Amino acid sequence: MHRVPKTSKAAELSAFRDNHRPTLAAEYLRMLGQKVRDARARHGMTRRMLAHDSGISERYLAQLESGLGNFSIVLLRRLAAAIDVPIEELVSDEPPRPVEYTLTVERLRRLKPSELSQAAAILRERFGDRSGREQRIALIGLRGAGKTTLGTALAKHLGWRFVEMSRVIESEAGVSVNEIFDLWGQAAYRRYERRALERILRVPPRIVVATGGGLVSEPATFERLLDAFFTVWIRTSPEEHWDRVIRQGDLRVQGSGDSEALTDMRRILAQREPLYGKADARLETSGKTARQSLRELLRLVKAGAGAERRTRSRSADASRAR
Repeated sequence: MHRVPKTSKAAELSAFRDNHRPTLAAEYLRMLGQKVRDARARHGMTRRMLAHDSGISERYLAQLESGLGNFSIVLLRRLAAAIDVPIEELVSDEPPRPVEYTLTVERLRRLKPSELSQAAAILRERFGDRSGREQRIALIGLRGAGKTTLGTALAKHLGWRFVEMSRVIESEAGVSVNEIFDLWGQAAYRRYERRALERILRVPPRIVVATGGGLVSEPATFERLLDAFFTVWIRTSPEEHWDRVIRQGDLRVQGSGDSEALTDMRRILAQREPLYGKADARLETSGKTARQSLRELLRLVKAGAGAERRTRSRSADASRAR
């Protein structure tokens, strides 16, 4: 049997791939290492924490993050490309998604960032449950931002209940937050966090919630929060975050040098800023007293409640028109 010779164009493409595979593989491993570092920062994890939770040595994680991961990852990627499926589809432990999901993802992939924001707003308005949202307020942001202080004062002023989500998580787990991390790791904490959010949503509204800083790194939980709560990003400078954490005696930062820990906090904030930015409003507390910040927070909440009522009215009008 004679082998059919490759066309000139196909032969050129094959030669290009053969000649550039080492370079392409190195670039892919570099990008993979960057993604691991970024994901670790969004979740607020040190490399030691990740090693503890994953059972992977710090040495291997350091190699992976520096772009020297196991070459078998490259081979798996090459396999996925050969059969034309996303690599995440091969490694996912979830059942296959419906065809409509795949087609919708492909459509979204082609949109520009501004168009994606519009699409997300349309989906949220059409399929989200925003009822009672103006009577639920969630404060998000890094630890040390002042969420508990401002949340307590805001709830008192409004005559509402104040809830610190970490306390609800501890109630769900039956142990302290630190013990959850020590015994089962961050993945378990995120599962308890989602359960805690659903528990909060089952109680009557008129509630102010101070969330954990890393909630935004869990897409399903964060999306649920954005749907059900008027969210305010409480933000300040990394230096003020750090000073407040130290004054609070946070055990999670003990044992780290000030310079290294502050660098980590800057990295975490940089990775989470696009997520925190999805909040309905933002409050900058740098250089302000608690009284000044509360006054501005009340103004934001009042404006947000008015906007929610107008949105609900427009949706009702649109429904009647249909």
